[in-house]
Amino acid sequence: MPVTTPRRARTTLIAALLAPALLLAACGEGSQAKPTAKPSLELPTGDVKVPDGVTLTKAGTELKFGQQALVAYTPNPKRNSALSITVQTVQKGKIADFAAYQLGATANTTPYYAKVKIVNIGTGDLSRLGVPVYAVDGRNQLIPPASFDNAFTKCPSTPFPEGFAAGKTYQACLVFFVPAPGALVQMSYRPLQAFEPITWQGTILPPAQKAKKAKQPKKKAKKGQS
Repeated sequence: MPVTTPRRARTTLIAALLAPALLLAACGEGSQAKPTAKPSLELPTGDVKVPDGVTLTKAGTELKFGQQALVAYTPNPKRNSALSITVQTVQKGKIADFAAYQLGATANTTPYYAKVKIVNIGTGDLSRLGVPVYAVDGRNQLIPPASFDNAFTKCPSTPFPEGFAAGKTYQACLVFFVPAPGALVQMSYRPLQAFEPITWQGTILPPAQKAKKAKQPKKKAKKGQS
């Protein structure tokens, strides 16, 4: 979900807000395509070289914030690797945090900031590829992380950095815009619809409060001074 500066904000944001609905068209109540995997089944590895001694987290595993999942990630036929993914914290934000942006339809959403630690434990280079972590709201809708056409310093929400190869760690902060009146209920890793997702749940932190400036005591005049 890209968030843009004024020049092309409205067109881009409307298209992005439709994306989650399209992603979940086959996952809703009215769909005939339903997941067939059981939580005990392993997620597919494809051509991913899984390091010796690493046991991948099974499909359907429910984790708490701070717990690690080990997964095989194949974003496209040419690039893949094994990842350690840990959703550390999720904090509710304020739409006022984006006052510098023209939000369009995104104005009717609630932002959330997720801190996610990802370690490339495989052999592939995933430079500049998207982070495969989604938010899930109360209607079981998958919501992709937002992207920005300029720096959003509070929570950059950027893809993997250049040089994200074997052994590298990426400390990500991802922004998720959850459509009103919904709320974020869990985080998800789900490479294919046919498999149950790996999920994370925990306490959603409240919006950060601005620190109040301490009042400076008034200086008293010294006696005897002219």
